[in-house]
Amino acid sequence: MAMNRAFEALQGRLSGLLESTPAQDIERNAKAILGGAFSRLDLVTREEFEVQARLLQRTQEQLAAVSARLARLENAAAPTTSAIKPASTD
Repeated sequence: MAMNRAFEALQGRLSGLLESTPAQDIERNAKAILGGAFSRLDLVTREEFEVQARLLQRTQEQLAAVSARLARLENAAAPTTSAIKPASTD
């Protein structure tokens, strides 16, 4: 039991020493610097990126469908316009 108390006391002292070391200050400063740099960047979350990727995919599919429909309509209209010949001026 006394051994456990001694280890707990030693652990408490070591924790106290580590909290007051320059390494702890460096870590806090690095986090603050990186946080500031990231806040200035135009970043999005992974979830926002995935939503926009799905939206882009759906838009591309709709564009392909509209393009195919337009091509079909143009092909269907092409024979009727080519059958009409301008009147000859002779």
